[in-house]
Amino acid sequence: MRTLDEWLEEAAAFHGHLCPGQILGVRMALLGCHLLGLDPEDPSDRRRLIVYVEIDRCLTDAIATVTGCRLGRRTLKPVDYGKAAATFVDTRTGRAVRVVARDDAREAALHGAPPGLSRSAAQRHAYRIMPDAELFRVQPVQVTIPPEDMPGHPLRRVFCEVCGEGINDGREVYRDGRVLCRACAGEPYYRPAPANALTSATTGSAPSPRP
Repeated sequence: MRTLDEWLEEAAAFHGHLCPGQILGVRMALLGCHLLGLDPEDPSDRRRLIVYVEIDRCLTDAIATVTGCRLGRRTLKPVDYGKAAATFVDTRTGRAVRVVARDDAREAALHGAPPGLSRSAAQRHAYRIMPDAELFRVQPVQVTIPPEDMPGHPLRRVFCEVCGEGINDGREVYRDGRVLCRACAGEPYYRPAPANALTSATTGSAPSPRP
């Protein structure tokens, strides 16, 4: 059975460094799995998990390390609430638990750490040893996962009637009798740039790939 330090080493290697958020994420994922009765070291248990993460920061990489859930596998679901929280769903039983990092744990960590440490070092020290109840709030929840959000091949594919681009799994918008992608329906995260924007920003064409 892997120790906490071994999980942290793996998470740091995946993320690039070890920070307080990584420690919280590892412990949050271990707690979520434990509460559902799943072993994160058992591949068959990992395949049962879907995790909704509510923030796009260090914590999320740590959760992905422990659970094996990935965005590309459709088992890691980002829900950008800006909260240090995640919901762990056992797709076999339907049981789900939401684990939230307690805001008061930050200050508690500073009081419980040895003197002379920086804020980050104090949190890294304390987050390793603080009891789960002092780090997290736990909430049993219900999550309904529609079939089009489950792992596997796309269930359907349609095409936007404005830009012509393909849209998978119910992400289209129906407006005035037309099928639209979300960008063409008025929800773009980007806007078109001048056609020469790429070439004008470089000294020439893209380098050819090496043989």
